[in-house]
Amino acid sequence: MRVFTYSEARKRLAEVLDMAREDEVIIRRRNGDTFSLTRVQKQASVLDIDGFEVDVTTQELVAAVRESREDRGAWKGARSGTAAGSAARSNETR
Repeated sequence: MRVFTYSEARKRLAEVLDMAREDEVIIRRRNGDTFSLTRVQKQASVLDIDGFEVDVTTQELVAAVRESREDRGAWKGARSGTAAGSAARSNETR
């Protein structure tokens, strides 16, 4: 962990940021305030799976999920006692 004054950190900002990639950097102001500078790791998507690559855009993925939900909703209606379900069952018996 390295400690810099505010003025020194400002003058050497690029170097300070490079140091913060590897370890915490502390910056102290003249009035005693202390700040910690660390690198924020890029958060991976829950859809990122090692060894699994698909050439699908976000819009295509969202459209597929919506379509599957609509299909599932129609299927649930056919199984329930709703009017849509009754109509679907009466068509099945014909």
